[in-house]
Amino acid sequence: MEKIFLSDAGPKVSPAVYGFYRWTSQDLAAGRMESVVEQCLELGINTFDHADIYGDYGCEEAFGTLIKQKSIRREEVVLFTKCGVMVPSSTRPEVRTTYYDTSKENILRSLEASLRKLQTDYIDVFLLHQLDPLSNLEETAYTLQQLKQSGKIRQIGVVNFTVFQHQLLSSYLRTPVVSNHIEFNLLNTAALENGQIDYMKQCYVRPLATAPLAEGRIATGEDAHAQKVRAVLQEIGQKYGADPESIAVAWLVKLGALPLIGTTDHQRIRNIADAFALDLDRQDWYAIYAATKGIL
Repeated sequence: MEKIFLSDAGPKVSPAVYGFYRWTSQDLAAGRMESVVEQCLELGINTFDHADIYGDYGCEEAFGTLIKQKSIRREEVVLFTKCGVMVPSSTRPEVRTTYYDTSKENILRSLEASLRKLQTDYIDVFLLHQLDPLSNLEETAYTLQQLKQSGKIRQIGVVNFTVFQHQLLSSYLRTPVVSNHIEFNLLNTAALENGQIDYMKQCYVRPLATAPLAEGRIATGEDAHAQKVRAVLQEIGQKYGADPESIAVAWLVKLGALPLIGTTDHQRIRNIADAFALDLDRQDWYAIYAATKGIL
């Protein structure tokens, strides 16, 4: 895959990104990481999206160990990670309930832990996992700015921010926000209608589409919405000689979105990668959009 700029401020990333957001401690125990990472690298996917909480707080460490064992050079991969969401875990007995924390202290603590677990001295894109309404946003932004100046993080991103939240954080920063991870797929096109996609285009930022295949619903969902969309994808897929899942991802790519892969299914990963060989014509794109929205 030819690498592209995530935003006009960088960095260069693979046009598909692999994320560990659906991974559990069971996935790690099953030893799936090596085969998934190897397949991604073979397909040209060199950008990996982490968070401190993924895999019951275990994904970062497992990934860092794997990269070291495989002698993969740091400059050959692009690493995202996040902080700000705290979830109960046997490894975090002090966390009684799920909550947000983007205080200066938690950002610094989380980043240092991520650097240690990933066995690196910098993160390419460090993201706030949610907007924490209780934190001092000016202090949060200043902390991120200082970390960028120190070189420990290269760029700043956000996850699930509304347009107003994106604008609010940006107003406190002297550096651009280069990414907003949003749920975006053919069964959830809210970002195309609520201004999130439009605002990111205004900021010269490519959206990262979490759950690009709606967590498998596009292929296997039994609800009427999924079945209607799937029928159109199957029809158009025959025209392009492509799997319906590849067509679904090509629809996102046509908008400039980067699919954030979360599955451990090797065929589904390949279906997503195959989408980049497709170029839907305008009428096919709108036919798919009409199927998911009902009418235009």
